[in-house]
Amino acid sequence: MDRVKNSMQQVPNAIPKVIRRTGGANSLELERENFERVQAVSINKAINTQEVAVKEKHARTCILGTHHEKGAHTFWAAVNRLPLSSNAVLCWKFCHVFHKLLRDGHPNVIKDSMRNKADLTDMSRMWGHLSEGYGKLCSIYLKLLITKMEFHIKNPRFPGNLQMSNRQLDEAGENDVNNFFQLTVEMFDYLECELNLFLGVFSSLDMSRSVSVTAAGQCRLAPLIQVILDCSHLYDYTVKLLFKLHSCLPADTLQGHRDRFQEQFKKLKSLFYRSSNLQYFKRLIQIPQLPENPPNFLRASALSEHISPVVVIPAESSSPESEHVVETDDLVDTDVPVLPAPVETKFDDLFGTSAAIDPFNFNSQNGMRKDDKDRLIEQLTREIQALKEELESFRLESGRLCQALRGRVNELEAELAEQSHLRLQAVGESEFLKAELDDLRRVREDTEKEQRSLTEIERKAQANEQRYTKLKEKYTELVQSHADLLRKNAEVTRQMTVARAAQDEVEAVRKEMQEKVKAAQEAADRQEREQLEHLQELQRELVSSRAELDSLKTSVASSQQSSEVLGTQLAALESEKAELVQSLSKVEAELAARGEELERVQSSLVTERESRVKSAETLQNQLNEKESREQALESQLAAARWASLQGAVEEAEKIIQDSLAQIDDPAHISCTSSADYLASRCQASLECMERLNSTRVAFLADNTGVSELVRAVTQSGHLVGDTIVQGSATSHMVPVEQADALSESVKVCGAEALALLGLMKQQDGLAAADSGKLKAALEAVLATAEKLRPQGLELQQGELGDLVEQEMAATSAAVESAAARIEEMLNNSRAVDTGIKMEVNERILASCTELMQAIKELILSSKDLQRDIVESGRGAASMKEFYAKNSRWTEGLISASKAVGWGATVMVDAADLVVQGKGKFEELMVCSHEIAASTAQLVAASKVKADKDSTKLHRLQQASRGVTQATAAVVASTKSGKSQIEETDTMDFSSMTLTQIKRQEMDAQVLVLELETRLQKERERLGELRKKHYELAGVAEGWGEDEEGTG
Repeated sequence: MDRVKNSMQQVPNAIPKVIRRTGGANSLELERENFERVQAVSINKAINTQEVAVKEKHARTCILGTHHEKGAHTFWAAVNRLPLSSNAVLCWKFCHVFHKLLRDGHPNVIKDSMRNKADLTDMSRMWGHLSEGYGKLCSIYLKLLITKMEFHIKNPRFPGNLQMSNRQLDEAGENDVNNFFQLTVEMFDYLECELNLFLGVFSSLDMSRSVSVTAAGQCRLAPLIQVILDCSHLYDYTVKLLFKLHSCLPADTLQGHRDRFQEQFKKLKSLFYRSSNLQYFKRLIQIPQLPENPPNFLRASALSEHISPVVVIPAESSSPESEHVVETDDLVDTDVPVLPAPVETKFDDLFGTSAAIDPFNFNSQNGMRKDDKDRLIEQLTREIQALKEELESFRLESGRLCQALRGRVNELEAELAEQSHLRLQAVGESEFLKAELDDLRRVREDTEKEQRSLTEIERKAQANEQRYTKLKEKYTELVQSHADLLRKNAEVTRQMTVARAAQDEVEAVRKEMQEKVKAAQEAADRQEREQLEHLQELQRELVSSRAELDSLKTSVASSQQSSEVLGTQLAALESEKAELVQSLSKVEAELAARGEELERVQSSLVTERESRVKSAETLQNQLNEKESREQALESQLAAARWASLQGAVEEAEKIIQDSLAQIDDPAHISCTSSADYLASRCQASLECMERLNSTRVAFLADNTGVSELVRAVTQSGHLVGDTIVQGSATSHMVPVEQADALSESVKVCGAEALALLGLMKQQDGLAAADSGKLKAALEAVLATAEKLRPQGLELQQGELGDLVEQEMAATSAAVESAAARIEEMLNNSRAVDTGIKMEVNERILASCTELMQAIKELILSSKDLQRDIVESGRGAASMKEFYAKNSRWTEGLISASKAVGWGATVMVDAADLVVQGKGKFEELMVCSHEIAASTAQLVAASKVKADKDSTKLHRLQQASRGVTQATAAVVASTKSGKSQIEETDTMDFSSMTLTQIKRQEMDAQVLVLELETRLQKERERLGELRKKHYELAGVAEGWGEDEEGTG
């Protein structure tokens, strides 16, 4: 309203002279023409040749225009008149504006623009011929825009700005994993084009200077804002789709997707980081930073850690109010300028009157001139129209913002629901983990209790051992004291023996006492319990000996009384008797002391024996308790062993059941394998069955060896399961009848394996578990695999081993024959040829002779290396058995040997023709190259099984280098000889006329074209021949089957 008042104040004395028109059609045409004129002005201002960034207000006017007319017809009508193919800057700014329209314009923009796809493709191809500057960037940008249009046409659910909620993303795939897979590939291609433009812009700028503050730099950087917005959404959707695919498909199938994502993740992270450091982007857009490491798609819970990158455009950089005010003023000032009347008249004189299209131009209708009032009315009318357009733009912008906000609200609601679901899932997982943690705590407490009880038992056993050691020491002391007593007793006995020597009666008593003491000593040594009885018996005998001594005394007294004749002798005897009595009294006193000492020892022995009996009873009780605990622990250990065995058996059952389930899985149909690989799996399974049977028998004999049985059960489960899977995969590569038979054999094998494992799960059935049926099933599968193996592998062991020796011998013979023929040709050439020809022939044949010698050395080195390989790898088997076991390697040797011998023969034939002047030098060079390739094949086949530190392998490599050098010498001598011979054929055109020379020139051009055409055809034929040779060699060597087996 202020502008209206100002306009009215500018024209004083305004007189209303307005004639209103009637008719809705004319007003609609006027509105349409005004709209097209405004759009054309905005498009021309946005897309021009000035190397500056596109102004946002002009681009926004173009966007609002698409919403106004619900399409892009006006835009393309204006653009088609621009010389986009002649100016790269103009084309670059067109791409920028078109990208904005695809993102923020009306949805019909994409459909309307597809009509111009062919023109855009041609323009991209044309600009692609330039290698630098805006030309290359325009080519990349046009490819991106074409890719964007094709993506949205194929996936109409995706809007141009790529803003979708998680629910809408799931609906785009229609719950079909194939659709999600294809959608992910298309997003990878889309993001790849975005990254190419990113890299192209950065590579075209000199980053060592502040290019982002210059007008030229901003012109190149401005479109990257749209690229950043697209990349943030594409990265987010790609991550979510990959997590969804990993939840439905195996990880190996998606290895290519993961590799491609890793590569694009690194590029996008680097580009985001470089962009965030540019001053130009800091005030226009907030670029998100990607995480340090890419998401781990193999861990499903990593999806909850993914944070969607959000690009934020600050409000001050794109304020709608300020932009619209500037836009309206600019449109009013630019589109409808207030010109004086003479200027308008001049314009009408030059370009014709506009009365037919201007409802307010009455100059030509009534011959009047416009006065100030009329011009004011026209100006006010135009301003009202501009205000209406501005209001409409406000309305469209508000509608777009509301739609964007509704989409964001829906997305946030979907994310909230997903987070709630993840929270509930996390709560369930936490409860499950808490239950597992409680179980682990209880198990740990039980283990700690058992550990403490075991420690207590060990401590008590150690205390018992210490007590036993002390008792043993005490017993040793007692034995020592007893030995001392015995020694003292022996001393007493010795003294008594001296006394008995004086008197026969005393001697007899002393001997008797000595014998009794000895008997007591022996009895004490034999048994400690009888010591007391022996001591009591000794006391009784001591009393009896005293009584006998008394009787002897009485007898002596009576003999003294009765014998008077022997008085003198008796006196002497009495004196001796007195002495003996004294000594006897001393002995009796000593015996009494020894008796008291024996009684004390006896009492101490009794008390010690009682204490030892009590301690022995205590130790016995403790030992009994320890044995009971050991028995309980042994029973627990046996239960744990059986539980571990049952767990291994159950795990093997699950593996085999899973393998049987894969047979009927539709996803398994694409898996293939080879009969050779299936036979190797069957052989390994049979060997494992033998080990399983032996470990089972050993476990039944001694249940402590459960670890070997567990390992055997686990390995057998894996091998039998692998055999089932590989058998099913092999059946996909054979005819239907054989495939059905093989599938049936594989299923029988799985059923027998499950039956065997079912018996092994029961303690009573473990002894009856026999692997004979399973072995028979595996042998049936093995026999089927042997029938399906390629025919080249059906040679017998002896035939294959003999064939190797025969081929190597034939190769040696062929090389020897070739060397002899070359020597013969050299002699013939020397006898016949002269001059340059003889020199050339001698040089070529000499190089061929050197090549034959090098090949001979190579064959000898290869034989030595093969002999070394066979000796080191065959073990107890024979050489022929080793060749048969390693049939692939053996066939490689045979093929390489044949190629070397054939190449030597062909080269000699070519050399013979060259020497005779009938052959071509090129044939000789080709033969040399072919021999080099054949020898390289022989070296590769020989060294594939050799030890890398082998001296014979080193010798073979040296011989291979010698063959390479000799081949190069043959080629060099051939080229040199060819050039020498060609130099002799000089071209003399001195005798020709101009017409003849022109004729020869035309013939030469025709010949050149014919030769070029023939050369192209021969190259194609050579490529086809090599391809066919590769296929035939692959079939003969079984390359494809090996790849399928490994796959």
